[in-house]
Amino acid sequence: MPGIDITISGQPDSALTHQLAAQLTELTCRILKKEPSRTRVIVRFVPQDQWFIAGRSLAEQGKRSFQLEVTVTGETNTRNEKADYHKAAYELLGGLIGNVHPHSSIHVVDCHATSYGYGGVTQEWRYQHA
Repeated sequence: MPGIDITISGQPDSALTHQLAAQLTELTCRILKKEPSRTRVIVRFVPQDQWFIAGRSLAEQGKRSFQLEVTVTGETNTRNEKADYHKAAYELLGGLIGNVHPHSSIHVVDCHATSYGYGGVTQEWRYQHA
């Protein structure tokens, strides 16, 4: 059950939003071995003049950026899977938004199964009752 939160610099773009949701779902489920039917994506846009790196706005730097956060149940992915995901996601997002600042970030968040869940129950409960 990954939760994908992606923030992109720039103005809202419906076509890009749909591309991001579809392609990040596919990539995340393929590399991190998750189920698309349990994957949630939230896309946000922040104007480039409101996003700063090293004290200068992206608008001043003529760059774009992203912050990708993917929440997964802890201990369900290996270090290599996460490293592969970082590389592939950076390449995907760089290709979709272009001119990406090198300090664009990806964070795979490992949550304890006893603290993470959906539908009113934890992932630990699901595991115990499977």
